[in-house]
Amino acid sequence: MQYQGKYSIFDPARINTYPLSTRTNKVTFNDLVLPEDVDKLAIELPEETIASLETIADAAVSARKASKPVIVFAGAHLIKNGLGPLLVDMVTRGAVTLVAGNCATAIHDFELALIGQTSENVPAALGKGQFGMAFEFAYINCALSLGNEQKLGFGESLGRMICDEGFRHQVFSLVGKESSEGFGHPEISVLASCYRNNVPFTVHVGIGTDVTDQHPSFDGQAKGGCSGRDFLIYTGEVARLTDGGVLLNVGSAVTGPEVLLKALSMAANVGNVPKDIITADFDLRDYNPEQMTDESSAGYYFRDQKSIVTRIPQAFAGKGLYVQGDQKQTFPLLYKKIVEKL
Repeated sequence: MQYQGKYSIFDPARINTYPLSTRTNKVTFNDLVLPEDVDKLAIELPEETIASLETIADAAVSARKASKPVIVFAGAHLIKNGLGPLLVDMVTRGAVTLVAGNCATAIHDFELALIGQTSENVPAALGKGQFGMAFEFAYINCALSLGNEQKLGFGESLGRMICDEGFRHQVFSLVGKESSEGFGHPEISVLASCYRNNVPFTVHVGIGTDVTDQHPSFDGQAKGGCSGRDFLIYTGEVARLTDGGVLLNVGSAVTGPEVLLKALSMAANVGNVPKDIITADFDLRDYNPEQMTDESSAGYYFRDQKSIVTRIPQAFAGKGLYVQGDQKQTFPLLYKKIVEKL
């Protein structure tokens, strides 16, 4: 990035990188939960949680049978916890009409698609100045630079890089280094599944929030431009909720709720007022409805609970559900129920 202002800046050209394949990761291919593994999982959840998942599954399947939206905003831990293959299968089955996430969600999915591993051991790398310094993050940055030139979205650019050999070759040419193996595991990538099935994967980012931003190849204009287009794609899908639909927020404490809040306001502003929607928030924390209107309570500042479970369904004649529990338990059970009902 060029800068011509009056202040001194850090020179990213000084950054030293290393091959991603040499990094120590906490999650490998064998840690992933595949669709055929779900029946083998020992799932122990309270009856109330199981009932909520039953309600959500019924609503999601009914929505899809009526051609209504089912939107999933996935925090990065959905992928880090090895649950991406379940979301891949849901996309393939047509159970989801849009997947959204933050940049970390996309980065973990990219790493799994590339080498079948993800989740860097941060404490081991941070003190050495190596955290987030894998060379291959240049692939993401250059895919966004090329995508921005072509006026594509963020998720579309990465999905196209994984799936489209011609586009991928252009990206590698920008990087200046051809990958010897390419993407070894596209079958477990949500980005790839969405691209192949014409389901948007929208990525909602900040600047300086992600490891890709640390590299000489980082282009803030490209990152922001591609993500900005994704926000409009996302809002376009939210604007289809006028006759009902389902919105799932899985493990996103801030970005998911805030993006949804703005998109709903935009849709309502132009006359596409959502109605009869089902919203569900998946997280570990306790939920106390009384704290949602009490600014002196800590719970008031939990954006996911306040917006997803309370404010949004109240504003649009919907129903909000809070699914408390380990998503390694709750999400596979939801997946299983949706597949059975489909």
